[in-house]
Amino acid sequence: MSILLSGADEMATSEISYRWMEPDEVSKLKDIDRSETIRINYKYVEGQLQARDVDWDAPAWFTEGDGAHTVASHIRFCTEHLERNGRMYGAFHDQKLVGIGIIQPDVAAGTAQLAYLHVSNGYRQKGIGNRIVEELIAEARRTGAVKMYVSATPSGSAVNFYMSQGFQPTATPIPELFELEPDDIHMLMEL
Repeated sequence: MSILLSGADEMATSEISYRWMEPDEVSKLKDIDRSETIRINYKYVEGQLQARDVDWDAPAWFTEGDGAHTVASHIRFCTEHLERNGRMYGAFHDQKLVGIGIIQPDVAAGTAQLAYLHVSNGYRQKGIGNRIVEELIAEARRTGAVKMYVSATPSGSAVNFYMSQGFQPTATPIPELFELEPDDIHMLMEL
């Protein structure tokens, strides 16, 4: 599956192709540019999303080292999901990975997890994230899931994107996942 992008940027008339990826391709995520300027940050308090204005710049992942926010830590995170029967779906521009998503089946009874989603800076808001999520939802349904769970980075762009896909904040997060990312906005979607 591919789509044609057009516009006034450097990707004019460039083709994006989509496919399921093999586990040994996980290192391609080094191509993702996750940098972003964040203007809204959310918290989920007493059943309500609360937005606050911020002025943060999230840099690209560090290529050196293996601590938080490094390419190595993201490869490790994704590999752990793939080793537990996760599946990885990617978007490519001229063989370069520009979007990636991972589904983890059966994180709870009847529930799959959208465990990972990133689209490179410069490729966002072009339908790439939508296409990846559509494919991950279809895969969740194929595995028999009736719900999809995501732990969303609390940025305005991430939370608003997931809500546009049909996810809603949940007051009853999966305890093990909440413990891993207590500052995230934990969300569910009925499939």
